[in-house]
Amino acid sequence: MLYWAVVFFILALVAGLFGFGGLAATAGGIAQILFFIFLVLFLISLVYSLLTGRRPPMP
Repeated sequence: MLYWAVVFFILALVAGLFGFGGLAATAGGIAQILFFIFLVLFLISLVYSLLTGRRPPMP
């Protein structure tokens, strides 16, 4: 999910550079939403990991 947030952020930068204001705002908004979803999921998994004391399996 962080990958998609970065992709939309880069798309917003490129669209802003070329003057597509509406597209840049939309892509920037999507990137921001995806980043905050990623951040919340990360924090939930971190707290869960700390509370249960379990470590994720190594690949």
